[in-house]
Amino acid sequence: MNTPALVKSLKEMLLKANAHVTFGDAVQSLPANLRGEVPAKMPYSIWQLVEHIRITQFDILDFSRNPDYKEIEWPKAYWPEETSPADDAAWKHSVTQVDKDLHTFIGLLEAPGVDLFSPFPWGNGQHLFREAVLLLDHTSYHTGEIVALRRALGAWH
Repeated sequence: MNTPALVKSLKEMLLKANAHVTFGDAVQSLPANLRGEVPAKMPYSIWQLVEHIRITQFDILDFSRNPDYKEIEWPKAYWPEETSPADDAAWKHSVTQVDKDLHTFIGLLEAPGVDLFSPFPWGNGQHLFREAVLLLDHTSYHTGEIVALRRALGAWH
């Protein structure tokens, strides 16, 4: 059932903190020198998590709107090899792009006449509601990891 209340709930879960911090809160005021630090016994840096979120979110967005969608290689294409951003501009671009692509995805949810549960003509039965929940779940999971890394690095309040 497509209802304005369902779209509103999805939008709020994607944008607001609810039971967790937002992506924006998790990366806010992170000292530049810690972006590429890999804490002991951890497999990646905060930069790698930010880029992973950006890449995966764009992939979900692309899949959700593009009938000519082409899969990217899992897991290699979803994770950057470099532990640090090239510079401050790369960091800002990635963080800004996460927000921009999220709002573009929300635009799909809010499109007039959208059917959240109609399977895409491409894929294997996926629909926009499923992709919204996937996006929410994936970003929340890795945002929690960013907070955990910040704690390990002594950079969380």
